Amino acid sequence: MTHVLSTQSAIPAGSLVAAPHPVLRAPGLVLRPWDTADAPVFLDAYRDPEIRRWHTRSPASEEQAREWFAGYRQDWTEEKAANWAVTRDGKEVLGRIALRGMNLEDGVAECAYWVLPAARRTGVASGALTAVSEWALGEAGFHRLELDHSTRNEASCRVAARAGFVLEGTKRSSAVHPDGRHDMHLHARLRVGGSPAHPES
Repeated sequence: MTHVLSTQSAIPAGSLVAAPHPVLRAPGLVLRPWDTADAPVFLDAYRDPEIRRWHTRSPASEEQAREWFAGYRQDWTEEKAANWAVTRDGKEVLGRIALRGMNLEDGVAECAYWVLPAARRTGVASGALTAVSEWALGEAGFHRLELDHSTRNEASCRVAARAGFVLEGTKRSSAVHPDGRHDMHLHARLRVGGSPAHPES
């Protein structure tokens, strides 16, 4: 069903997919689209207890992981989401980061990420989140990025703060995790004056 906006769309439809899925860089990191060859490490990641603790969905096989990758590619062509493998050199996968629920009319999207055990507490998550945020709030033209996590996930809270996401409040009993319902912290980072805003802006 079509509708007419009374305001101008923050990001014109078709402007993101007019270019290839971006490859982003941060110090020591390359963020690239997922490749079918990444299926084994992707599947193994979801066997990690910490990743399973905070995620309710996980692939059951390498074949299903590749199906997820195909879905990621489709989401990009439909301007619904962008998904990256976080790598050390374009090859060694260290984690995953995504922009989900991309609302081009309002210029809002949600960030999500995980990092493999060997790469934790090394700045990988905050570096990847900063790189995605700079692209999204800069070149891509988003106005607001949101990020939520369980109030019990202190590590994710630290990552969000280091990447410039301000804690805005608590969403009570907002999400279901494997051990039941959790309160969720809501963080956000804004584009102000044409540039990505940091907390001090």
